[in-house]
Amino acid sequence: MAVVFALVLASLVLFATERVPVDVTAIGVMVTLLLVEPVTEVAADAGLLGSPIYVLHQPGDGVSPVSVGLSGFSSTATITVLAMFVLSAGVQRTGVVQLLGSKIAGLTGDSEFRQLGATVGIVGPISGFINNTAAVAILLPMVTDLARENGVSPSKLLLPLSYASMFGGTLTLIGTSTNILASELSGRLAVEDPARYSALGEFSMFEFTQLGVVVLIVGSAYLMTVGRWLTPERIAPETDLTEEFGMAEYLTEVVVREDSPLTGQTVREAIEETDVDVDLVQLIRGDETFLEPLGPKTIRPGDVFAVRTDRDTLVDLMDTEGLDLVPDARVDEDALDVAEEGGQNLVEVVVSPGSSLIGESLATATFRQRYDATVLALRRGGEVMRQRMDHVRLRVGDTLLVEATAASVDRLNNNPDFIVAQEVDRPDFRKSKIPVAVGIVGLVVAAAALTPIHIAVAALAGALGMILTGTLRPPEIYEAVQWDVIFLLAGVIPLGLALEATGGAGLIADGIVAVAPALPPLVVLGMLYVVTALLTNVISNNASVVLMIPVAAEAAVQLGANPFAFVLAVTFAASTAFMTPVGYQTNLFVYGPGGYRFTDYLRVGAPLQAIFAVVTTLGIAFFWGLTP
Repeated sequence: MAVVFALVLASLVLFATERVPVDVTAIGVMVTLLLVEPVTEVAADAGLLGSPIYVLHQPGDGVSPVSVGLSGFSSTATITVLAMFVLSAGVQRTGVVQLLGSKIAGLTGDSEFRQLGATVGIVGPISGFINNTAAVAILLPMVTDLARENGVSPSKLLLPLSYASMFGGTLTLIGTSTNILASELSGRLAVEDPARYSALGEFSMFEFTQLGVVVLIVGSAYLMTVGRWLTPERIAPETDLTEEFGMAEYLTEVVVREDSPLTGQTVREAIEETDVDVDLVQLIRGDETFLEPLGPKTIRPGDVFAVRTDRDTLVDLMDTEGLDLVPDARVDEDALDVAEEGGQNLVEVVVSPGSSLIGESLATATFRQRYDATVLALRRGGEVMRQRMDHVRLRVGDTLLVEATAASVDRLNNNPDFIVAQEVDRPDFRKSKIPVAVGIVGLVVAAAALTPIHIAVAALAGALGMILTGTLRPPEIYEAVQWDVIFLLAGVIPLGLALEATGGAGLIADGIVAVAPALPPLVVLGMLYVVTALLTNVISNNASVVLMIPVAAEAAVQLGANPFAFVLAVTFAASTAFMTPVGYQTNLFVYGPGGYRFTDYLRVGAPLQAIFAVVTTLGIAFFWGLTP
């Protein structure tokens, strides 16, 4: 047991600090659990230990520790979540969510209140039927454009977008991966110990929809009133991206003099010969404007370059490289969008979860060469970096101000590593497949709700249907899946099993029960909600469910309370993490585009978390009762 508790503590620290990606931590936990028994057997045989240490099973029970340790990969929760990513991608490829969003957004005008209402009203219900992380990724560009076009700070809308997606995720079983994982854990407890956990079982599609509706209504009312007042305006309502990122002092134009030593060199050669912090953004030659790739272009006298650099570096460049400042040059969004008529060259790009760029820098990822794009600034929460960005390690939610050709912007938009935070024309939306995609999702929901077909089977059949109908192309399946979530699930599930097998869950439950006799069951239920919510705000929501559901079920049995009520409290608490940007993926999505500070999540999210602790606890007691 001590080994498992040490591993739990170490994983909590790594999840909270993110010194390594959470999915890597989860796989490390799984591998460690698998190694404990064989390594300690060798140590015991050598006389270094009195006996082997068993963490995944008990000696003589006939259970294979390897099967238990790898069970996360064969888990129905893991398979269901994977299939739901594919289903969500199929819906996304049709453009139906964007179409619905634009229709409703057209009714909001320049009213911030109506825009907020539209944002919450769209993402909440949608998140009940497609993965809420996908819903935010789809709607983020629409909401950003809606704010910018109507003179509203995007900060006022993006945090509510994230929070409302969490509300919506509580509507159905498939709203979030947390619900699906909690369902499997609940079902497994019922199968393993039916005498003690007869009240448990896997959740049906609409098992807790009534409570989810209450949560959605209360949360939406909060965001439209108190939350609206508390949500800060971190980004000024600018229509120009260069102003929004404060680029006025970092963008200018220079002209190449006749006597410049750069004449005759290629742009690549000129850049390689200098070690100063400068980016060549555009080349203007006569009536033509060129963007990346600029490397092969030969520099001529009279060439005009739009450059990103600071004033001191610019002065040095002018002295040594034979450049003159273009008088009265103004490099703004309009100037940077002139390369291609009708094209959009300057965009915000958000680093998405599971991106291959996480942990890389712009230099090590060879961003400019790989994407034919120039990064002008990097925003991380409320901090904007406009200099020496090349060696900054990228994180989820980082927002890059990128200048690129329309073709490169389109490639970025199609790349699952990024979310382009503006609406980009997508001629490849498969609008003719809208009825097919919506119909497939409807059939999956109906099959899981109304027939004996398991949700995992229904979701896999729906994913196959997306391929067979041409709604998704086969290669797009692999792009659709957030593999970091899949590996996180596969890695943390054995940790929960180890906590049960060693009696760790029972020990924690004993501690809760020890103080519970002096408290009403309703208060104990509220305590479990609060503990799970706090845990979820610093580690993965899925990890907190794995750790807390066995504890909650054991505590309920020892108290003579309803185990389902306690399991449901943990499930809802893990699905609603409002107080930190790292508590939930959707919070990280909006961290950079909204320019938020860490404390903004506490300011807006803490009161909401407190309200939900009361509403959820009372709602569970009302709908399901606290006695078996």
